[in-house]
Amino acid sequence: MCKKLAAALFGLFLTCNSAFANLNGKIEKVISDSGINSAGVSVSVKDVKSGLPVAQHHPKQPMMPASTQKMLTYPAVMETLGEDYKFTTQIFKTADNDVYLKLSADPYLSATDLKALTKALKPLVTCREFYIDDTIIDSEDWGEGWQWDNDLNPLMPRYSVYNLDKNLLTLVIRPTIKGSQADIRLTEFYPLTIVNLVTTGDADSVKMSRKNNISPDILTLEGTVKKQVIRTVPVNNPKRYFMMRLDEAVKAQKFDYYGNFPSKSSTGVDKTLLTEVSHSLQRAGVDILKNSNNYVAETVYKLAGGKFKNAAGTTEGANEMFLDYCKRHNLDTSDIRIVDGSGVSKNNIMTADFATSFLLNEAKQDNFETYYNSLAKPSEGTLKNRMLYFTDKLRAKTGSLSDVSAIAGYLTTQKGNMVAFDIMINDHKLKSNKKKILEEEILKTIYVNY
Repeated sequence: MCKKLAAALFGLFLTCNSAFANLNGKIEKVISDSGINSAGVSVSVKDVKSGLPVAQHHPKQPMMPASTQKMLTYPAVMETLGEDYKFTTQIFKTADNDVYLKLSADPYLSATDLKALTKALKPLVTCREFYIDDTIIDSEDWGEGWQWDNDLNPLMPRYSVYNLDKNLLTLVIRPTIKGSQADIRLTEFYPLTIVNLVTTGDADSVKMSRKNNISPDILTLEGTVKKQVIRTVPVNNPKRYFMMRLDEAVKAQKFDYYGNFPSKSSTGVDKTLLTEVSHSLQRAGVDILKNSNNYVAETVYKLAGGKFKNAAGTTEGANEMFLDYCKRHNLDTSDIRIVDGSGVSKNNIMTADFATSFLLNEAKQDNFETYYNSLAKPSEGTLKNRMLYFTDKLRAKTGSLSDVSAIAGYLTTQKGNMVAFDIMINDHKLKSNKKKILEEEILKTIYVNY
């Protein structure tokens, strides 16, 4: 009996080994045919049911994961904050006629919300002091290793406890008479000097620039417009923008207060809640995992770090939280380096082998179905116009930085086998669209042959 079992196991080993070699060979050919330096590609594919490798190519090579990192950091955030967590901004009053606005770093807070909150002040008529409790996270609003030339990228705005209106300004650029200067307006007032070098022409081609280290309040626009163009630009000072909108909201209530809004913790203060505005973490999950929103990802990562450390939220505390999550799930983090929650920093280092081990671990959790469905499928989020070949067989997170393209997630093959996969391409020569085509060709090879 033992001999028969041993023979069966040996036969299974040979079959698996043969299948592994066959698929690996096909993937190697796809990579070779792309013309890319194969050293710049890392692939790891593992069977979700058995946990065994299905295919791999430099799986332990350290690479930059870009935004695929979000699908690794977010489970730790969810576990720490809890799925019922809400970003709640509150207004209190004290018996001494002081007012406290307690901020929650809510990434969805808007100027409209501020107006709704300040309506609660109207019955008070006046107050002695109006304090801002901004203690929930620290004051750092830019991540380690974030690139200075991303300063005007609306996908990477600064983030802080003073989050408001997504920390973005909206510019409306309108044509006038052909050959003449275009008309440029901000939809909300902000002390920004606009150098208008845009003319009315035959095409819409507008370039923005700002020397943040020399003149952060001067924005230069040049080029041409044929029809109205809308552009968004990150606010260079979120706190200043917030204070301007708060001052407007308070004055609109004809509330008798003309002082500043000093920072002060409301902890331990005897106070009465006047009103609050909340937004759910579940909304953030969609934005982070399907839409790859860096601003939301960094905010919730830092908030979770604060809860984990029982202190003001910091990226360092969040990194500790993530490493603790991995340790409790027996995931070896010795070959990776995490410095932010979104993957924006090029200082992040990941291996494809670690990523697929992480995804295998998530597949064992009770909430796996929720996690799986929170990832983008073809035709939605960052896969809106990609991977349509796979219809509903794919759930994935994409990642893009200059010279970097990546995709990771779960794929159910033609034969009904579910695999966890991670593909990272770190190459400065291959164009972005070529990298994405290579990712899809690798996944098609897996889908058809496993």
